[in-house]
Amino acid sequence: MNDLWRLSAVDLAALIRARKVSAKEAALAGLARLDAVNPVINAVVEHRPDDVMAQAEAIDAALARGDEIGPLGGVPVTVKVNIDYAGYATTNGVQIQSGVLPTSNSPVIDNLRKAGAVILGRTNCPAFSYRWFTTNLLYGDTKNPRDPALTPGGSSGGAAASVAAGIGHIAHGTDIAGSIRYPAYACGVHGLRPTLGRIAAYNAALPERIISGQITAMSGPLARTIGDIRLGLAVMSQPDMRDPWWVPAPLEGPSMPKRAAICLRPDGLEITDDVEAAVRDAGRRLRAAGWTVEEVDNTPPLREAAELQTQIWFGDGFQGMMDAAEREGDPGALACLRGIQPRLEGFENGGLSRALVRRSSFVRDWQMFLQDYAVVLMPVSGELPFADNLDLKDAESFERVWRAQLPQIGIPFMGLPALVVSTGLVGRTPTGVQIVAGRYREDLCLLAGEAIEAGGTPVSPIDPVTA
Repeated sequence: MNDLWRLSAVDLAALIRARKVSAKEAALAGLARLDAVNPVINAVVEHRPDDVMAQAEAIDAALARGDEIGPLGGVPVTVKVNIDYAGYATTNGVQIQSGVLPTSNSPVIDNLRKAGAVILGRTNCPAFSYRWFTTNLLYGDTKNPRDPALTPGGSSGGAAASVAAGIGHIAHGTDIAGSIRYPAYACGVHGLRPTLGRIAAYNAALPERIISGQITAMSGPLARTIGDIRLGLAVMSQPDMRDPWWVPAPLEGPSMPKRAAICLRPDGLEITDDVEAAVRDAGRRLRAAGWTVEEVDNTPPLREAAELQTQIWFGDGFQGMMDAAEREGDPGALACLRGIQPRLEGFENGGLSRALVRRSSFVRDWQMFLQDYAVVLMPVSGELPFADNLDLKDAESFERVWRAQLPQIGIPFMGLPALVVSTGLVGRTPTGVQIVAGRYREDLCLLAGEAIEAGGTPVSPIDPVTA
């Protein structure tokens, strides 16, 4: 049973419910896999084997009593270090928060535990979760298991690297401008950023988030199968009244015709030939699955949305962010803030209000557009995954990275769901596509994602490449 870590969460949960495998066996397999590969990739930065085994034994005891163990009963998962987990520091990848020890769990942790998940460990992120690269002074570098020369993505780089390497079956991540979607893309797995309000968020150990974080940052699942993404979403999105933005929306909406728009260059995005090939390939897979796929020249506004998303993310309280980064001394966080600062000119003079007013127009435009299409298929990024820490090379490289990430940055401004589906490799560099749907229509993203997944080679956990 040492290869249980290879299974999907759905399949492992079924085996445990049928008592063909124990939660203890699944936990031992997960810990063994962590011990075998984590030293190479540094994806999981904190784990306590005794606690893991105690969680698993509690699941086995509940099963023996005939109790309901939940849809993830006994399945090992990972969670990111930026959400409250009682007894574990909510560091967000920075030394200055290493003393933040919560006494209660975030809604995501509580929902995972209620569903019977066994939390295997905590995954790495860049300092303050600012970058699409994952390194910090507290835990060090996370490596991409497919190619250590490539970024594992960020800010949920540890989450994507762990699940790609078979450490856990579902990983929790957070996304304010691509922090679930880009790591999924970079590590060759799938990742879902849900609709605003779908998954409850709250960190009691930290001050309330500024309004931009409240309306654009979302938790979500990363996994190796779309079926596991679906399961992770269902589990994480259970009610929690601590989040005033949580919405009791059904996970399945009204049926829509299987009609997809494909946009290769949304709002003038420059793309490479490999990116275009990946999007066209995904479109062919949808057509083969019975979807109507129409190529469109453009989507509703995305470039201005991305600029406004950047401004509200960093502009509201920028000096406080800079002060904290200087105290931490993290080179990546400082480079990010300094690179972003020119985009914030004039924001303090009513910029937040102007951005939120403009947001209403963009949400309306996208809602009207998505009346005609179940989903929009587009690039994740204008380029294949970047060389690791490219944004630190020079100012030109920093701008190159931000330009390419337009599809990821813009979508959160409207609060829309977006799913990244891994579609294959160019050499050993992953490729993938982004699927966008209307608000609370993650089901449509997943429906299209399943068709794209079925038309290609399934994602399997890999042994990390070391050179």
